[in-house]
Amino acid sequence: MHLLCRGHLKLLVVSLTAIVLLTGLYLLTGNLENDRSLLLKSCLTDTPAVEVFERAVFESRVRELEEENSQIRLQLSQSQGTTAQLAEGNYGNQQWGASADTVPEDGDIIAEEKDNHTDCPRTSTVQKCELIHVACVCAGHNASRDVVTLVKSILFHRRNPLHFHFITDTVANRILSSLFQSWMVPSVQVSFYDADELKSEVSWIPNKHYSGIYGLLKLTLTKALPFDLSKVIVLDTDITFATDIAELWGIFKRFTDKQVIGLVENQSDWYLGNLWKNHKPWPALGRGFNTGVILLYLKRLRRISWEQMWRLTAERELMSMLSTSLADQDIFNAFIKQNPVLVHQLPCFWNVQLSDHTRSEQCYTEVSDLKVIHWNSPKKLRVKNKHVEFFRNLYLTFLEYDGNLLRRELFGCSSQSSPEGVQLQAGLEELDEDDLCYDFRRERLTVHRVHLYFLQYEYTTTEDDTDITLVAQLSMDRLQMLEAICKHWEGPISLALYMSDAEAQQFLRYAQASEILKKRKNVGYHIVYKEGQFYPVNLVRNIALKNANTPYVFLTDVDFLPMYGLYNYLRKSVVQLDMAHTKKALVVPAFETLRYRLSFPKSKAELLSMLDMGTLYTFRYHVWQKGHAPTNYAKWRTSTTPYKVEWEPDFEPYVVVRRNCPEYDQRFVGFGWNKVSHIMELDAEVRLHALGCLADNDLSPPPPLIW
Repeated sequence: MHLLCRGHLKLLVVSLTAIVLLTGLYLLTGNLENDRSLLLKSCLTDTPAVEVFERAVFESRVRELEEENSQIRLQLSQSQGTTAQLAEGNYGNQQWGASADTVPEDGDIIAEEKDNHTDCPRTSTVQKCELIHVACVCAGHNASRDVVTLVKSILFHRRNPLHFHFITDTVANRILSSLFQSWMVPSVQVSFYDADELKSEVSWIPNKHYSGIYGLLKLTLTKALPFDLSKVIVLDTDITFATDIAELWGIFKRFTDKQVIGLVENQSDWYLGNLWKNHKPWPALGRGFNTGVILLYLKRLRRISWEQMWRLTAERELMSMLSTSLADQDIFNAFIKQNPVLVHQLPCFWNVQLSDHTRSEQCYTEVSDLKVIHWNSPKKLRVKNKHVEFFRNLYLTFLEYDGNLLRRELFGCSSQSSPEGVQLQAGLEELDEDDLCYDFRRERLTVHRVHLYFLQYEYTTTEDDTDITLVAQLSMDRLQMLEAICKHWEGPISLALYMSDAEAQQFLRYAQASEILKKRKNVGYHIVYKEGQFYPVNLVRNIALKNANTPYVFLTDVDFLPMYGLYNYLRKSVVQLDMAHTKKALVVPAFETLRYRLSFPKSKAELLSMLDMGTLYTFRYHVWQKGHAPTNYAKWRTSTTPYKVEWEPDFEPYVVVRRNCPEYDQRFVGFGWNKVSHIMELDAEVRLHALGCLADNDLSPPPPLIW
């Protein structure tokens, strides 16, 4: 059928071209005759009757040719409609004789015309400001990071309000809820659904795919999503959009009254069963379908008892297949094989599947035709494809794109701001732009995007309840300190990194290439994205502080190296000083060196020797002695037991305190007084008498900090 229509189309094009050429020659000949008669008119006498007769014959022939051309153009447009529909592969309409009638449902506007031979749907349009629903299953730290690139690509092109539905585990819920709350994108709603409550629906299915149980949860969406939600676009996290998602949403209007699922044909040979000897895939219709992009008509799926139907399909096939190889995709395909009338095949450019074993290059002629790129190979950017450089650049564009630029209002649609957004706008309107401190006051109202746990994080609670997290903040220029800190501090670490989107990706590559950082899973990296002209140092500190998971925190700066063994030493001190029942802050003495290379002291005696030789100095000795003078270094040199110190103005030591200590004052931005204000408030809370200072003798561990 497809080949016949294509041949007929070529014949019509050739015929039309020939007729147009003949018409042009005929008209040219006529013009030459007319010109010749005009030239000879002064020399010869023409009979008026003959002249009228020739003109009448000529006009009649031109009308005939125009009618023929019109008929050919009509046939050509009908053939093109048929070919386009066959290319789309609308299985429910063509191959199994389903009704071609499209029934209006849920307020859909149907734009479709038919004749006796073919259905020629017009381009389906989405109503202005119509809400588009998108669902994703997202679990873990890596998937939470990947889904941000997907969301950026959608937001970049979109012109409609969006509602994202995320089925998440606890980790992804914490990360994405914080991200979207701080992102504050207008006309974007976000809902979360607990994946743990859905696991029992699919846990009985053995699955060999690397996605594990989460790769099966798309089967449960009719149950997971709100019952009044009629339609949803379901996406994998490794998807990148190159067009407005509204175009994909509009395809729902092309569904026949029986179609419930929209999918793109699988572009690999997996379901053909010829990849290797004894390869036995699950049953599928032809090449099968890929479930990276799905249009789910939820209302109709519930009407046909989808949950019961896919369960029966899975139970039947598992009797012989024993497990799934491609998670939900195997079950979707087995179901479609039994119920082909229910599927609406999407054009392949809605899910161009990039891996080393796909036919994706046959899906398009120009990369400008593509709508959705699916990085469905673990190799991702290293796939073999002649256009891989284009795909890589598209992906990297959104990977490093400044997410702050996506906070734009939708033109012509009423803004759906959160209460926080309304409050922020009211605060901005109250500011006086003529105020000399306007920039600082505006900075106080700036909401920075925050991506918690940017890398994999694992922490196990200790039994003795004395654990301590090192808390610090940094920017790109301090990245080289991370490996050294991890060598000196074996306990948990909470780091807030103030970076742009592009810098965050540079950090990711740095961390993934470092053998030291890759081994450490108890380090929480939290990205605070750059915005505004000031460094919000105390805001960044608070992000690191609030995301520490231990009872105690060691508040320090990233360019200090703790002494070896300080982690265990401080935990013992917490017990000895009974910090669980009294309010105390342990002051950790700080030192600095002016040398780039230094042999780290192994004992207090060695450190005292370096102080005497001028290799080391007490911190800020040359520029700001008041900042650490209350530590009383003279007393520390001879002390063998902890001693109390009194707070003084400008004191800014590095301390160990309980995690629920006061937060830093975020009104302080840039350089100066940010730690001073925090120590002042901390001292007020512990009421002066609780500040203690660690002291050691020669036989104890060496002093803790060197800058």
